[in-house]
Amino acid sequence: MPVTFLSHIATGLSMPVTFAVPSKGEALSEIERTLTADLAKYCQLWHLKPSTSRTVTNVFHLHNNRSRCELNVHMNGQHLKHDPYPVYLGVTLDRTLSYREHLSRAVKLKSRNNLIAKLAGTSWSASASTLCTSTLAVCYSVAEHYCPMWTRSSYTNLIDTQLRSSMHLISGYLQPTQLSWLPELSNVAPLSLHRKVTSDNMLQSMETHPNWSVFADVF
Repeated sequence: MPVTFLSHIATGLSMPVTFAVPSKGEALSEIERTLTADLAKYCQLWHLKPSTSRTVTNVFHLHNNRSRCELNVHMNGQHLKHDPYPVYLGVTLDRTLSYREHLSRAVKLKSRNNLIAKLAGTSWSASASTLCTSTLAVCYSVAEHYCPMWTRSSYTNLIDTQLRSSMHLISGYLQPTQLSWLPELSNVAPLSLHRKVTSDNMLQSMETHPNWSVFADVF
């Protein structure tokens, strides 16, 4: 286990710290000792002032027998609480990084779909293009927040179900309509293609900035 941090991303709101994954026979106590000993020094070195009341710890791994393990880490004499689902930049993380918890919070889309449904059902005579623009701005912008992170998750159907309801509202077709026809009828790109374009744009942006710290990790 290295004594220094492998990577860090510091922002004005939060500062995730990444460590090497411990080997099979290595105890998590080594991570606790390293964090407790070096975390405060690291923040002082880089002139960071994290709030101990808002700073949380978590362990990302695939060992189901350790699913409830919590780190015992102290910083500046205060114990850092454990959060099984920490949120970073609007993305909810879970132990296995499957993003199930993040995608299951698609309930917000239901209320946004209700707004589109009211717009489609009023006497305002909203055209299909107006409904399409409104849906992309109100529903898709929230549903595909940081989608390059979770686009390969096996739980994307939790989001897709809500977005298909949005397509039904745009097209005006009934629920029995074949799902494969919804993108064409609503004039919206297929969900998988939409996310692939977003991911490709992000990679192209990284490729043009070799001075970014993430460039060496991706390329």
